Amino acid sequence: MIVRACQHTEPKKHGRDRKGNQRLRCKLCGETWTDDTPKPLGNMRISMKDAKLALGMLLEGMSVRATERLTGLHRDTICDLILTVGDNCQRFLDTQIRGVEAKDVQVDEIWSFVGCKERTASYKGYGEDSGDSWTVVAIERNTKLVIAHQVGERDTTTVCTLLQKLADFTVGRFQLSTDGLAAYKLNVPFMLRDRVDFGVIIKQYASAQKTTRYSPAKIIGTKRKTRFGNPDESMISTSHVERFNLTIRMNNRRFTRLTNAHSKSLKHHKAMQAIFFAWYNFCRKHETIKQTPAMASGLAEKAWTITQLLERAAGK
Repeated sequence: MIVRACQHTEPKKHGRDRKGNQRLRCKLCGETWTDDTPKPLGNMRISMKDAKLALGMLLEGMSVRATERLTGLHRDTICDLILTVGDNCQRFLDTQIRGVEAKDVQVDEIWSFVGCKERTASYKGYGEDSGDSWTVVAIERNTKLVIAHQVGERDTTTVCTLLQKLADFTVGRFQLSTDGLAAYKLNVPFMLRDRVDFGVIIKQYASAQKTTRYSPAKIIGTKRKTRFGNPDESMISTSHVERFNLTIRMNNRRFTRLTNAHSKSLKHHKAMQAIFFAWYNFCRKHETIKQTPAMASGLAEKAWTITQLLERAAGK
């Protein structure tokens, strides 16, 4: 008896299963199966062209409603797209940013809020997902790579989670610079041990004549201090990561001050940041180094398009 081994070279669509997944049927042998190929957009029914256009606008600092007006996509569809792609990008960052040979890492926090500011959230008794939100970012000074980020409070838990990521994603010994936040001083030696030369920079401000809400007082001096290991004191700095905070605010509308474009839910806030950091690392050429941070770090050979990022983040 001769058995023919069909390679299913001529499949055609054969309806969908109860979960909405596409089923296929071979024209030659009649066998049916479910297409389990990873989908960049999950089960969303918008085209890749529309998704790429919407994400491109969001990553250039436009709000959800402005993107809605220009693309014709409903704002709920755009928000669902952010969640789907954001989850993929976060998994991608956690698995692909590995073995980074860091030399000089700077860490800083950037403030934002979800729903309303902390004072209002406390006064009205809102849940813990509302109020102030801090994103702690670790960037490599030379390659501009965002090695890790963590969204949470400005506390020990968030800092320790970031430091653990920093330990997992890097190899070798490196210098680390932070500000004077106590959570760094207490936990960096414990989390990174003999892999780090740790220094802090403390800025000294003049006493302001009047209270200002959005601008700090004038800086009149800085102090650099060695906290652990043997750092080069002349290289203790957070200037590069602080400049990167401006890039975050310019390219992510949720961080723009004095607008109503702030995040309304924590899950969308986290998802959009994952998309931004993945896009920044792999798609956006940095003006200083003339290549993407991933290229400078040896994680990619060329700059990716948004479509390539979506496909690789989905596991294709």
